[in-house]
Amino acid sequence: MKLPSILFLYELYKQYPSIQTDTRKLKLGDLYFALKGPNFNGNTFALAALENGASFAIVDEPIANSEAIDHKIIQVDDVLTTLQALAKHHREQFNIPFIGITGSNGKTTTKELVYTVLASAFKTYTTQGNLNNHIGVPLTLLSIKSDAEMAVIEMGANHQKEIESYCTYAMPNYGLITNCGKAHLEGFGSEEGVKKGKGELFEYIRSNDGTVFVMSDYEYLVNMSAGISEVISYGNISGALQANAATVNGFLQVNFTKGSPIQSIQTQLVGEYNLPNILAAVSIGLYFKVPAEKIKTAIENYAPSNSRSQLLKWKGNDIILDAYNANPSSMQMAIENFAKLNAEHKIVCIGGMKELGSTSIEEHQQLILLLEKHQWEHVVLVGGDFEHCKHAYTYFPDALEAKQWLKEQAFENRTLLIKGSRGIKMEQVLEN
Repeated sequence: MKLPSILFLYELYKQYPSIQTDTRKLKLGDLYFALKGPNFNGNTFALAALENGASFAIVDEPIANSEAIDHKIIQVDDVLTTLQALAKHHREQFNIPFIGITGSNGKTTTKELVYTVLASAFKTYTTQGNLNNHIGVPLTLLSIKSDAEMAVIEMGANHQKEIESYCTYAMPNYGLITNCGKAHLEGFGSEEGVKKGKGELFEYIRSNDGTVFVMSDYEYLVNMSAGISEVISYGNISGALQANAATVNGFLQVNFTKGSPIQSIQTQLVGEYNLPNILAAVSIGLYFKVPAEKIKTAIENYAPSNSRSQLLKWKGNDIILDAYNANPSSMQMAIENFAKLNAEHKIVCIGGMKELGSTSIEEHQQLILLLEKHQWEHVVLVGGDFEHCKHAYTYFPDALEAKQWLKEQAFENRTLLIKGSRGIKMEQVLEN
């Protein structure tokens, strides 16, 4: 059987430019790509996809009982690599800025801020949610329409060569690494491994004469960007663009001291650790000549969601909800920021951290040592390897038990920090 070429599939995609990999989300006319994973096989849903309105199903196994609709079934060698190759071909049709963003902490917030700024002046497409892996990146690329003037692509990774592989089809000509911290140590092995893995973005940019945006306060990022043809720097104490952070009414205020026509930006983000994320967005906006007032307005109007750096009111209490994800670096920043916060009756509720490999118990114990340096009304530890640590704090095995405890306390006029890895689902402690 002759397999279809990428050019053939691309002509099909141009007729039906909406791709779906989940039959539950299928819309009439979608192209269905039958992906496989450890616990699922999309080929088994190909007939259902066509019955539910898919225009064609791209599969990599023979489909039984399909004789009546064989003309709508396209078999390829491997659905995933075909999807990625199709995304690469689509990317090659554009001659616009493609900005790749990766890092251990803050990449999704930075991506959202950069998108918000650029979208105020250009037709901009970006990663939806956190579709930032080997499936999400090609789907993001294939969602970009012909009217695009800018594209912002988030790239997540938990092992070596992952970012490198994304670059082969996303082909970023601009890049930004937010930071390299203690995240996904199970896959990367060490902080040096993290730098090497995240640095694959800069390696690609360097090899293709692109431009990078660098937080120049982080010496390791300066070193990682050496030899790149154009480096745009920003920072708190160094860089072409500089600013200081302050907290006003619980929210981050950014006051510029160098390189910006904007004097200050009052954000809706919690935590001075978000300063580099704001600086990245402003730096990129200024580089692409977005008017200063549009940059300021876009960032000030940006309201975080999805449990990221949110300040909420809950049953008479102030809540800092940052429960989308966590690793030792982001936990440390969140705890230290909370300790500096001008508030009485502070309560810390933090969940365990994932993907830390053999260092997990040690990293959890280090967080406890950090917590012990400060005064808190209560500390609640939830799940993960906190179970195996020495401490005098309240511990619950999961968020639902912590929720019940919190309900029984009937706190009022308190300030709570709620943070943890995605798998712990710390936002559940606030559910009714």
